[in-house]
Amino acid sequence: MLTLVAFVVALALLIAVHEYGHYRVAVACGVKVLRFSLGFGKVLLRWQPQKQQRGQSTEFVLSAFPLGGYVKMLDEREAPVEASERHLAFNTQPLLYRAAIVAAGPVANLLLALLLYATVNWMGVQEPRAILASPVAQSIAEAAGLRGGEEVFASAFDGEEFEPIRSFENLRWQLTQGALDGKNLRLQVSARAPAGADSKADRRHQREIRLELDRIESKEADATLMRKIGILSPYTRPVIGEVMTGGAAERSGLLAGDLVLAIGPHAVVDGQQLRELIRASNDGQKGITQIWRIQRGVGTQAFEQFVTPDLKTIADQKVGRIDAYVGDMPAMLTVQYGLLDGLWLAAVRTWEVSTLTLRMMGKMIIGEASLKNLSGPLTIADYAGKSASIGLSSYLIFLALISVSLGVLNLLPLPVLDGGHLMYYLWEALTGKSVSERWMDRFQRTGVAVLLLMMGIAMFNDMNRLFG
Repeated sequence: MLTLVAFVVALALLIAVHEYGHYRVAVACGVKVLRFSLGFGKVLLRWQPQKQQRGQSTEFVLSAFPLGGYVKMLDEREAPVEASERHLAFNTQPLLYRAAIVAAGPVANLLLALLLYATVNWMGVQEPRAILASPVAQSIAEAAGLRGGEEVFASAFDGEEFEPIRSFENLRWQLTQGALDGKNLRLQVSARAPAGADSKADRRHQREIRLELDRIESKEADATLMRKIGILSPYTRPVIGEVMTGGAAERSGLLAGDLVLAIGPHAVVDGQQLRELIRASNDGQKGITQIWRIQRGVGTQAFEQFVTPDLKTIADQKVGRIDAYVGDMPAMLTVQYGLLDGLWLAAVRTWEVSTLTLRMMGKMIIGEASLKNLSGPLTIADYAGKSASIGLSSYLIFLALISVSLGVLNLLPLPVLDGGHLMYYLWEALTGKSVSERWMDRFQRTGVAVLLLMMGIAMFNDMNRLFG
C-alpha cells in the first residue's frame, strides 16, 4: 500500500507541476486556456473556478488514466476561433511567447527539483560517514592502495581543485560521475582507522590516492559499475543482523548480533569483507561449507560454527547467500546547510543530475551505454515505495531525481515532446516560416514510434529488474 500511495503522490505532483508550468506561462502571455487535465481518458472530476484572470474560463479535470496530463489552449489549428478571440489563440502569439509556453513545463520540473534538493539541504539528512569498507579484490580501489577503514575528506577530478566530501553518498556521486565520464578521481584520505576514530585526529595523517576511473569500460550505472571501482559501502562491523526464517543463516545456527571474526583461514575485519567472503563461498553448483569463528556477546569466548550458504543467481552471477542482514549500521552524521548554501548546492546538484542524464541518454543512442539504464513506471513505483519507507528526506530526493528526468526527457528533440516543438520554433526563427503540415505529420509519427519503443524497452527492463 505504501508503494502505491508513494507512486501516486509522486506521479500526481510531477505531472501537476509540469502542466502548471505550461498553464501559468500561457495565462501570463494572454493565451486562453480551455482545459487543465491531470490524466487522460474518462473524466472523473471536473471543476471551474468562478474567479479567473480576465479572458480565462479554464476547466480543471481529473481523468482516469494517470500517466500524463495536458493543457488545452485556444488554437485555430484545432477548432474554429471567433474573430473576437483570435488574439487569445496560441497559434497567433509571437514566436517568443509560444516557445516560452512550451518550455515552461520542463523548466517547472527542473525548478521543482531545485526546491526539493534545497528542502533536503535545509532539513538535514542522516548519511553514513565516508569511512571506506574493504575494497573489492582486484578492483581499482585496491590497486590504488585502499585497504578499508580510511575516511575520505576531500576529492577532485584531475585538473580540478579539491572539494570537501561530507558523506559516503557524496563520495558515491563523485565516483559515479567519474566512472561514466572516464575522469580519474583523487581522494584525500586518513590513515587506516576504525570507524569510531576521531575525524580531527585522522586529518593529521592524510594521504592522497588516485582512482584511475578512466580504465572502466562500463555501460551501466549500477552495482556492477561500483564493483569495478571497488568501493561498495561504508565501513561497518562484521555483525550478523536480522536472520530470515528458513534461510541458510538460520539453518546454520547463526543469530542476530553474532560478531564474525573469521571464515576459514580469512580474518574478517568489516561487513563488506564478510559479504564478499559469503558471495565467494560457492563452487558454481552449491554453497561451500566453511568454519566460521564467531563471538556471541561482548566479552564471551569465541567459538566455531559450520555455515553453508545457499547458491543464488544475481545479475547473471552465481553467488553465496545466507538470507541475513550482514554488517552493522555505519557511523552516521547529519548533513545540513544554511539558506544560501543549501539553495546554491541544490542548483549545482540539479545541474549535475541534468547533465548526467543527458550524457547517459546520448551514450545510449550511440551505443556507449546500455539500454538497461532505461526505467519505466514499475521501477519508479518500486523506488518510490522504498524511498518513502526510509524517510521523508529519501522520498524528496527520489522526487527530485524523477523531476529532473522528466524535465530533461521533455526537452529532447522528439516531435511529440516539448523539445520537438521547440525545434519547430527554432526552424521558424531561422527560416521565417513554420514547418509544413505535411512534415509536421511525418515528424509526429516518427516521434510516436520512437517514444513507444523507449516505453517498451523501459517496461521490459522493469520486468527483468522486478521479476527476472
